[in-house]
Amino acid sequence: MASQPFGNFTFVLHAHLPYVLAHGRWPHGTDWLCECAAESYLPTLDILFRLVEEGHSPRLTMGITPVLAEQLADDSFKSEFEHYLDQRIASAAENEAEFASQGFSHRVGLAGMWSEFFSGVKQRFREKYNRDLIGAFRHLQDEGHIEVITGAATHGYLPLLGLDSSVRAQVAVGAAAYQRHFGRKPAGFWLPECAYRPGYSWKAPVESALGSGEFARRGVEEFLCEREIDYFIVDSHLLRGGEAVGVYISRFPTLKVLWQQFADQYHPAPQNEELSDYRTYFVRSREDIRPVTVLTRDPRTGMQVWSGEWGYPGDGWYLDFHKKHFPGGHRYWRVTSPKCDLADKWEYEPARAAERIPEQADHFKNLVKDLLGAHRARFSEAGIVCAPYDAELFGHWWFEGPQWLYHVLKWMDQDPEIRLVTCSQHLAENPPKGGVALPEGSWGEGGFHWIWLNEWTTWTWKHVYDAEVELRNLLAEFPAAQQQLREVLEQAARELLLLESSDWQFLISTWTARDYAEARVSEHYSCFKRLADLARKIGRRQEISAEEWNYLSAIRQRDGLFAALDLGLFA
Repeated sequence: MASQPFGNFTFVLHAHLPYVLAHGRWPHGTDWLCECAAESYLPTLDILFRLVEEGHSPRLTMGITPVLAEQLADDSFKSEFEHYLDQRIASAAENEAEFASQGFSHRVGLAGMWSEFFSGVKQRFREKYNRDLIGAFRHLQDEGHIEVITGAATHGYLPLLGLDSSVRAQVAVGAAAYQRHFGRKPAGFWLPECAYRPGYSWKAPVESALGSGEFARRGVEEFLCEREIDYFIVDSHLLRGGEAVGVYISRFPTLKVLWQQFADQYHPAPQNEELSDYRTYFVRSREDIRPVTVLTRDPRTGMQVWSGEWGYPGDGWYLDFHKKHFPGGHRYWRVTSPKCDLADKWEYEPARAAERIPEQADHFKNLVKDLLGAHRARFSEAGIVCAPYDAELFGHWWFEGPQWLYHVLKWMDQDPEIRLVTCSQHLAENPPKGGVALPEGSWGEGGFHWIWLNEWTTWTWKHVYDAEVELRNLLAEFPAAQQQLREVLEQAARELLLLESSDWQFLISTWTARDYAEARVSEHYSCFKRLADLARKIGRRQEISAEEWNYLSAIRQRDGLFAALDLGLFA
């Protein structure tokens, strides 16, 4: 007789990049998108299809943000991706010849490894996935092996957006894009940065067109309810209190400096021992709306994978992310020690790295089993361990991550004491038994907004708030816009959505691409303002020059994501 499962488990991989098509190539334009597609998205598809072909159903929950889906489905990306792969293959061959001439025999083999890796990616992209990564994920979902969830349109940081209409638009545009790409309504929603806000009277944190007074704002779950979203995910400290352990600080040293400015202001809420990270709960701020369910990130499994210092990715045998060889940018060194300098890194040994993967996959599986067993012993019920991570962690940041993921999913599927489920499957079989009121916060360090709102980013929010108010005023002045005016207003709304991307504040605060992010904020705000001026001229029947029409055409071609926007969402 088979043993009773201790409970359920699901990975939630959150795949996201900001809109970079037609906004540069290297180092932070389309090469960034292509790098993640080659090292994370396609390898993740590889291991999922491999599991299915071997008779396993991975039941993984895959979050693909609308702005990423729009890019991966764009024909310009597909051409750019093949060009990128050709460059990577060519640079590996150049490295191989260089190392051979200099007597670095071990690195010759590593250069060959990179040539084989990127050649294989190109072949599978063309032949196995027919140049359609979104279609491959859709196929796995249609066959019942994974669940794909959506998110905010451009990953806007919802608690800090000024107007309720902006939150509604981020949610609704995201849901519509999902339906267009996946042929069904989304059941789950990834809150950008796991950032939630309840409904309350709010005051803008910076001086702007929003004014200095307080005004009522609705809770995030109310907008999810409008789109019939079933669930979202938050960090443990928002459910149970206690200290918030940020997911980014170990990967971005600058955040440690930033955090010191706010650490003495942080006072963790008392921990509520009556609530459990392994249960689901209803969240509802008003009795007259349909409740939305919240799942909680498990902190122990989270840190085991997130931490670069003592988690699996910090293993000394694994490929080091930071040290690269130029020209080409390929990596030939291993972590060695999470604390050692780049100059002290030793050469990568793929065979030794591969030996570490099964041991750590088994450790993770047993950790999950222990957590589920403890929950069942305490509450006499099957719980769920929800383990969310950025999808780019697997393969891009942690090169061996996809193979680790393969082993974990395979061995969990073979273990009768653990049951792999998608989030929706668990909720269908185990509906919440009670409700909770969540505080405002995120999964950033300190559990609040400091990464996205600080002395370096205040100016960006002024631009966001001014544009939000101006678009609202334009739609009020021209409620029944004729075709040409509607096209201008729709493009202005796209520029607002792109301006609202939380990536810009994150990149500024982490100093990883500060100049690029600051330029993108300025660019989208400038475009919005020029389009707003053009809209007023059209609406007031003033003469429009050929240069102004040419500008509109160029911007629509460059930032043409989210076709057929519903302007009523922004009113």
